[in-house]
Amino acid sequence: MPAPADAEPPVAPSAPPTSPRRRGRLVAVLAVVLLLVLTGAGVVVTRPGPVAGWLGEDAASAPTAAGPAAEPAPADVLDGPDPNAPLPAPDGVRAALDPLVGVPALGDRVNVSVADVITGQTLFAKGADDGTMPASVTKLATAVTVLAARGAGYRIPTRAVAGAKPGEVVIVGGGDPTLAVDKKSYYPGAARLDDLAAQVRTALGGTAPTSVTVDGTIYSGPVYGPGWDEDIPTDGYGAAVTALMTNGARKDPGAEAGGAERVAEPDLAAGRSFARLLGVPASTVKRGTAPALATAAGGAPPPGTELGAVQSPPLIRLVDIMISESDNLVAEALARQVALARSQTASFDGAAAAMDAEVAALGLPAEEITLSDGSGLSRRNRISPSLLTDLIRLAASPDHPELAGVFGGLPVGGWSGTLGARYRGAPGTAAGAGVVRAKTGTLSGVHAIAGLVTTADGRLLTFAVLTDRVPGGTDTAQPALDRIAAALAGCGCR
Repeated sequence: MPAPADAEPPVAPSAPPTSPRRRGRLVAVLAVVLLLVLTGAGVVVTRPGPVAGWLGEDAASAPTAAGPAAEPAPADVLDGPDPNAPLPAPDGVRAALDPLVGVPALGDRVNVSVADVITGQTLFAKGADDGTMPASVTKLATAVTVLAARGAGYRIPTRAVAGAKPGEVVIVGGGDPTLAVDKKSYYPGAARLDDLAAQVRTALGGTAPTSVTVDGTIYSGPVYGPGWDEDIPTDGYGAAVTALMTNGARKDPGAEAGGAERVAEPDLAAGRSFARLLGVPASTVKRGTAPALATAAGGAPPPGTELGAVQSPPLIRLVDIMISESDNLVAEALARQVALARSQTASFDGAAAAMDAEVAALGLPAEEITLSDGSGLSRRNRISPSLLTDLIRLAASPDHPELAGVFGGLPVGGWSGTLGARYRGAPGTAAGAGVVRAKTGTLSGVHAIAGLVTTADGRLLTFAVLTDRVPGGTDTAQPALDRIAAALAGCGCR
């Protein structure tokens, strides 16, 4: 997320370093299982984009999940790492990185973790266990925890039920932020309100709809996150988090990725769109709660009867969107799916607690992650760089093939997503083009990156660099950050 122009750099509270402790060795493989057979979902989802070829799969023959096929990548993007490549030496990595992590452009708090994916050996650590403001790198934790909690094939439902009054239709939001009104959708493959409306008309038979009630009670608590900057609700990168919305709360589904004008009340806006499709006046739309199933006289469906349902794309596709576009509304929706899966309240607090619990259940040090949201917009979030590299290595482990979906949407240096314009022209960054795959994070005063990089010898490493006291802007901080990953890409470090 681009830093707001008028935002002040944060004053991050000093955090004492955590006690040294031994991290469990996470055995990983280069050829991660990327084809997931989703039991119970009735679909087979394969990894879109360059990652299938990069990790040894046949990218050309792999169908994608919902959405169009990825643009073909340059050959160097698809080059796979060498499983026999030599392991970099910690002293060599230190020699390459020490001059880069102390540059003024990154400020006086630069915390770094670099580890080998196969062995788990730590190759470089500087404040690696210290909780640091991660910005949108938080989405890596959201991706791993939701894949663990829900599974890659889970789909978020949006339902319509008969209301208590004759002709009343209650639309029940399940938390799908990608829901579209009609075929003009921001998100490819999204569920559509016009399909739901057609189901409702069929189910009602001769009964004419008279009103629409919006039930978003699956979510609770504030609609804006704790620790969000004051301009987040209006700057186009955030919006009210409600259980019912269309096109990520965008006013125009044709808006480009990134900042876009959002509606102030996404649930009511979606309800009015649904009312229009049913031929019901917008003035009848109100918030309420769906009735429990009851018996009713006459030919009308009993109150509480389901009149129709549509489902989001598979969760693995939503994870791709969240990571590749750094979509904050999708991130908050996925965080609340973790809460629902763990029987927590679907609120900012409930989602944060559930993600913490999921990290602990995966055997990782939950004391090194403190969250207030799932998108990284909150300045209260803290994650240690070493926890991020642990999460990435765990996702590459053959013991957790369900987590491999985190890799599909990772932007590629100089080619895609939030790294598409990076690792190109800035001096000292070219070595990272095509071989850095990472999630970025940006708030004013905060710059972060975490992901994977292949060394010049073909060794696959995972890295995380978090800075939250950056004195300047993105023009100087991002190239300085990119030089760190590019140095790993350009050296054997032996």
